[in-house]
Amino acid sequence: MALKLVEEWDKVFPKSDKIEHKKVTFKNHFGIELAADMYVPKDTSGKLPAIAVSGPYGAVKEQSSGLYAQEMAERGFIAIAFDPSYTGESGGEPRYVTSWDLNVEDFQAAVDFLSNHEDVDADKISIIGICGWGGVALQTACLDTRIKATICSTMYDMTRVARNGYFDSENSAEARQKSKEAINAQRTEDYKNGSLKLAGGVVDPLPEDAPQFLQDYHAYYKTERGYHERSLNSNDGWAMTGNISLANTTAFTNSNEIKNVVMIVHGEKAHSRYLGEDAFAAMTGFKYETHNTPAPYEGNASLGETIVGNKELLIVEGASHVDLYDNFEKIPFDKIEKFIRDNI
Repeated sequence: MALKLVEEWDKVFPKSDKIEHKKVTFKNHFGIELAADMYVPKDTSGKLPAIAVSGPYGAVKEQSSGLYAQEMAERGFIAIAFDPSYTGESGGEPRYVTSWDLNVEDFQAAVDFLSNHEDVDADKISIIGICGWGGVALQTACLDTRIKATICSTMYDMTRVARNGYFDSENSAEARQKSKEAINAQRTEDYKNGSLKLAGGVVDPLPEDAPQFLQDYHAYYKTERGYHERSLNSNDGWAMTGNISLANTTAFTNSNEIKNVVMIVHGEKAHSRYLGEDAFAAMTGFKYETHNTPAPYEGNASLGETIVGNKELLIVEGASHVDLYDNFEKIPFDKIEKFIRDNI
């Protein structure tokens, strides 16, 4: 079945007059057709370096990933922002299910597409993953040697959060057993009903005692700033049963063997900061001077750049998790561009 693509501009950010934009599609190895927005800088010639962008987890390409892609196109890259399988304008049934392995395949399929595009220099391809897709980007870098530079912006390790809860607060056999029982009971109910129950997107209205990171999510996904009708996070969320496949996965296998460059970017005040710091340490063997346990707004890395070999952890002063979705005063695009150009 052919995808139904919206041709008019329906992003949550304004269109730049410095780029050309069009919709493109490509298939992954599972045969699922993915939809993407392609951003191409105007007044260029010859083959250009390229970037594939996706995320945040549960968002669509009309949100943060499109903003990143358009910005990188303004800086001279061909960039695509794509909807993952089963979400947005991309194909796949049933809708709104997730799989870590399939998400990695989606990123690799985007690299397949760019590697074969006539205007792309296939030896200069990078990827950017945002939020949960920052984790997917790092996992993809563990496998795909074609990717010359990987940027993980405000990253989550969705597998760890699914296993252990936020801030590892449910990291026990008892808590995981309770979660598995609930999810498997829902599987039985879904089969009986012939449909998948959705977990709900960002909570709305916010409870009075909502933590700051939930307030930040609400301020993006549930307001004019970032709301989009196809976004899971803005609306009814993922299928409830999808979490169990994430919980049964351990991410970043052999990340210490990645030969090409990786930059992990986090905000100083990001609730997710511990996930990026731990991923950086596992990848590089870096030892932090402090050892804070996961908790909101606490971290172990110094502000600014921590560099080990060709890997970098960048902590942005004063930035929250969601600041790195769309806040041009906080997203370090200059450093991201330099990091990529210096290493492709």
